[in-house]
Amino acid sequence: MTQPKALAIINEVRKAIIGKDTVVCKTLMAIIAGGHILLEDNPGVGKTTMALAFSRAMSMSFSRVQFTPETMPSDVIGYSIVNQDTGRLEYRPGALLCNLFLADEINRTSAKTQSALLEAMEEGQVTVDGVSRQLPRPYTVIATQNPLGTAGTQPLPESQLDRFMLRLSIGYPSAEQEVGILKQTEGQRPLNLIQPAASLDEVVQMRREAAGIYVADDLYRYVADLCVATREDPALRLGVSPRAGGALVRACRASAWMGGRDYVVPADIHLLFYDVMAHRVVLEPQAKMSGRDPRSVLEGVMGRVPAPKLIK
Repeated sequence: MTQPKALAIINEVRKAIIGKDTVVCKTLMAIIAGGHILLEDNPGVGKTTMALAFSRAMSMSFSRVQFTPETMPSDVIGYSIVNQDTGRLEYRPGALLCNLFLADEINRTSAKTQSALLEAMEEGQVTVDGVSRQLPRPYTVIATQNPLGTAGTQPLPESQLDRFMLRLSIGYPSAEQEVGILKQTEGQRPLNLIQPAASLDEVVQMRREAAGIYVADDLYRYVADLCVATREDPALRLGVSPRAGGALVRACRASAWMGGRDYVVPADIHLLFYDVMAHRVVLEPQAKMSGRDPRSVLEGVMGRVPAPKLIK
């Protein structure tokens, strides 16, 4: 049974995002788990709309930066300027200081600007001129990127990809879903219909409750075995880090909480394994040449590592 508060948020987001319930639910899981989300998809499928919809449904202050090659780190984290009256440096906040930050088309900007997000995503703070400032709580980054190979894009470094809890793809709608989208454009903007379904305090409480969900020792071992198996797979040049295992456990706790359970089951791991792991692995050149992709390799890993029968 879905948690009523989670269902209320999902129903609000559905007003703007039609027919993509799985992506909407997994995005909410990541937000509740305190993680960050990378949306990789073609232009125009609703990535930005979904981020805005969640900010409104969850009463989160929202800020957006459209990344370009000219975007500077100071645009993101802020900068210090001398006050002419006092002669002292004063901090001018960047766009990052909000509850939900949308890094739009993050792979169109320079590596230097991309790296400005690392401290915020990992430590929940920004440092300017030697002074660290805490970000608001709760805090989430949703970054969008177009597929590599489109004009003006460059890959994110592995260290930055590792800080995203999930990588998701909305995908194109079906013909029936597209009819609904076309009808939406005839009247009021769907985003204007979204009402707050949870306050900031309630979002913080959701995170607290999800963090307390029970995980059996056998499931901890199962996640660890899956992580180790990626590092030993000959098709992978780079397996997943210990951070990936922690991200999977936190996401599974959020999945269990949203499902109305106070414990994690193997099905939670199977639901989120590929979304958490696929963007963190790097294929060997031979595997690429043979037509394999990260998902197919991870399916092999999942098939080799037996799931525990003991749940709790």
